[in-house]
Parts: sequence; structure tokens; C-alpha cells
Amino acid sequence: MKCSIEGCPGEYEDRQIVHTVHYYGQVRVIDHVPAEVCSVCGDVLLRPETVRQIESLLRTAIRPARMVPLYDYA
Repeated sequence: MKCSIEGCPGEYEDRQIVHTVHYYGQVRVIDHVPAEVCSVCGDVLLRPETVRQIESLLRTAIRPARMVPLYDYA
């Protein structure tokens, strides 16, 4: 599928990404998220079922697979 960003000649490709989200004041990082990523500009599209699964994962109280350091640029 052609990229939806105006002027970008790229095409979306299926990839797995690292997705970061702010959830109730916390930063959550989710690895291996299926997405469509533009080969030129890097625009990312998530399918609705992927978003629903991420939302469900965030609502659960399971322990994360790993903990990572978080740096504040400010």
C-alpha cells in the first residue's frame, strides 16, 4: 500500500516494531508489535486489532518481561 504521507513515494511494509505509550503517567514499552511501516519516511500504521490487543495488555496486571532505564532529557 502506498504511503499516506503527502509527497512520500514510499510503500508500507509489514514489520515488527517497538511501541512506546504513556499509560496512567507511566511509560510502557511493548516489543514485537506488528505494524505497517513506510519504507521511505518511516510512518507507522497499526491495525485496529493490534491497538485493541495493546489496550488489553496495558489493562492487565502482568509483570513486564524486562525492566529498562528511563532517562529524562529535561
